[in-house]
Amino acid sequence: MTILYLFFEPFISFGFMRRALVSCLALSLSASPLGVFLLLRRMSLFGDALSHAILPGAAIGYLLSGMSLVSMGVGGFIAGLAVAMLSGIVSYRTPLKEDASFAGFYLSSLALGVTLVSLRGSSIDLMHVLFGSILAVSSHAILMAGAITSISLLMLAALYRVLVIESFDVTFLRVSAPRWIALVHGLFLSLVVINLVSGFQILGTLMSVGLMMLPAASARLWAHNLPHMIIAAIVIGMFSSLLGLEWSYYASLPAGPAIVLSASIIFFISILFGTNGGIYSCTHR
Repeated sequence: MTILYLFFEPFISFGFMRRALVSCLALSLSASPLGVFLLLRRMSLFGDALSHAILPGAAIGYLLSGMSLVSMGVGGFIAGLAVAMLSGIVSYRTPLKEDASFAGFYLSSLALGVTLVSLRGSSIDLMHVLFGSILAVSSHAILMAGAITSISLLMLAALYRVLVIESFDVTFLRVSAPRWIALVHGLFLSLVVINLVSGFQILGTLMSVGLMMLPAASARLWAHNLPHMIIAAIVIGMFSSLLGLEWSYYASLPAGPAIVLSASIIFFISILFGTNGGIYSCTHR
């Protein structure tokens, strides 16, 4: 009874802990499945690039309206989507591969965003943008995260079959429906960007991709088919959020990094003991 009370006590006693947990659960529900598809499409590092790419748009929104969630969110979404589209155009019209053009654009975006925030804000404002302030999440931020999660799940359900085909047999899609490829790719990147914008409001630009990719990578080492992989990624993301918040409360650690570190520990455990290819798993032997 005492252990259960200690486990739930932070969320019973403090409203900011409840708000932080709800926002992280919402983010895990929508971002983790997208991480699975990024993993299957061999675009794992693109999520990290896009998380940096939203920074200049968020910074412009901050310069215009201060710490306004709507302004920074809209600015971040426009900037992230612009970088994704420009990278695709550059890779199509030049010898550069898409990963190289992404790297160039996201590094430029990161430097520009940090510079813009520094022009008007203090080092505290810059840390807020880069690392988030999950324990200070407002009710408006939770509503925005909930709305983004709902939109993402509906769009992912609508695109699910096409995304599966593109992830496993893109040649078939090119032959049967060549016009769909660019549209599906654009919509998928839009979903990734909008979830990173949601994560940026909670965990900051540097940490938001953690709840997208680490649970997906861990789930790959446990699940044997795609539906189970998606469910496992969501469960791991939610458990990492809960564990990280508990850890931050009792050990007085920053909450955002504690959540990502919790997901990292699960990832390392999965590498060692995952039933679908872990180093020490029975199937691997």
